[in-house]
Amino acid sequence: MITGAVKIAHISDLHISGMQDRKQLRDFDRLLDHFNTEGYDHLVISGDLSNNANTSDWKIIREKLEAHGLYHWDKTTVIAGNHDLINLEEELRFYNALNPLPIVRKKAFDRKIKEFCVFFQELITGEDRGSKTYPFIKIINYSSVRIAVIALNSVYPWYPADNPLGARGSVSVGQLHALSQAGVLASLTECFVIGLCHHAYKVYGTDSPIDQAFDWTMELKNREEFLGALKGIHAKMVLHGHFHRFQSYEVNGITFINGGSFRYNSRCYSELVIEGEGKFTQQFLTLPSI
Repeated sequence: MITGAVKIAHISDLHISGMQDRKQLRDFDRLLDHFNTEGYDHLVISGDLSNNANTSDWKIIREKLEAHGLYHWDKTTVIAGNHDLINLEEELRFYNALNPLPIVRKKAFDRKIKEFCVFFQELITGEDRGSKTYPFIKIINYSSVRIAVIALNSVYPWYPADNPLGARGSVSVGQLHALSQAGVLASLTECFVIGLCHHAYKVYGTDSPIDQAFDWTMELKNREEFLGALKGIHAKMVLHGHFHRFQSYEVNGITFINGGSFRYNSRCYSELVIEGEGKFTQQFLTLPSI
């Protein structure tokens, strides 16, 4: 039984591109070694494990977690990012060649979500077989605090007009509705609730036309509805990635923590220390250079 404060490490946006990505994989090994040495109780990876929606990259990540003793339901939580579910080059090629109906592309997208959840089902359900769907709720009982991780899929299918870069996000109405069910709310009683998704609530948010255009391509479309659902489950914080900045910010009493990008800074990560009575501290830490 773990006593005292609970330590969670949060990273995001690995963007692994095969076994030839040797430096990144060495750095990933080093970071996982560090998490074990420093006694972190849980690891969260908030999406974009792969760079090109390649399942072989998921396999690399799974094998690395297994090698470091972290491929367990109570040790690690992973969710999908847009680069795990959308291969932009493939979408453009198929669209231009076949011009498929949106419903056809949506079905293919849903199959990819299911494929991700099946692949990582031991980290989602804790079983080889079980329900494989979003949202999923992971409640871990530590001696000092009961932590609930509420994982939502925020990746939105590629569409040529509405999501031309495949980077806009949306949390489906069905997922948001599921969080309001009485059984869900009852299960979260006395929990320290952490929301988890890939997309950022806040990107730039400036008056610059260039920044606003970038915001549009990266934004979480229904962020206010998402925020309302989080308030309804009394979430203390949200962990996310997507926008490659290591940052924390507050919106309507909820702390949002952006895990940045392991791809662009493989030595930096977010540390979250949670104590009883809803107290927590967060900081970004950097491993010393070799």
